[in-house]
Amino acid sequence: MKKLVTIIVIIVAIIGIFLCTNKVYAEEQAIDERTESKIVEIKDNAAHSLEDYKIKYGSEVYGTVAYILNIVRIYSIPLCFLGIAFGAIHRYILGIRKLDTLEQGMGLIVTFVTLLIICQILPLAFAVFVKFGRG
Repeated sequence: MKKLVTIIVIIVAIIGIFLCTNKVYAEEQAIDERTESKIVEIKDNAAHSLEDYKIKYGSEVYGTVAYILNIVRIYSIPLCFLGIAFGAIHRYILGIRKLDTLEQGMGLIVTFVTLLIICQILPLAFAVFVKFGRG
């Protein structure tokens, strides 16, 4: 008797799952036209920006390197600040109890500050080298 009740409950549950779920139709679009146009616009702006760098530096190689260095410069700021915050947590919060964590925190802070400085100075140095060093 218990097995029969269990089987009936399972069958009712399975039928309920199939009847109550939302059906996804093939006609519905995953991305609407407005979102698709925004994505295409962003892609075109990135391509035009790369072309602008190639024209500005007068060479395809120099323009591509300048474009990549600019992207690195922009994205290095938040990533390095996160790394500095992580190092500060290790140094000043976790390092109170453990001396090895204290040293790791200081190492992380120094590493990310150095990386931040390099990522901010490198595009400037490249621009100066290309504009004045090539002649």
